[in-house]
Amino acid sequence: MYKGRKLERVEVPPSERLVLAVYVTLASIVGLTALEIAHLAFLKSWNSEIFAAITGLIGTVIGTLIGAKA
Repeated sequence: MYKGRKLERVEVPPSERLVLAVYVTLASIVGLTALEIAHLAFLKSWNSEIFAAITGLIGTVIGTLIGAKA
């Protein structure tokens, strides 16, 4: 290895657009989850379309967070 050289870690903060997009997506997940709970409570049935939207948004958030780390 190199003697006397120190590695400097540089962190680049995410863009404001990315942060806002993640916040909007998380708010959408919360809203869709509330809608699914209301659907279950009042209609007593599972709505697969709402669940598919929730799953897609969760995948988007996870992909964004993993992509930001790379």
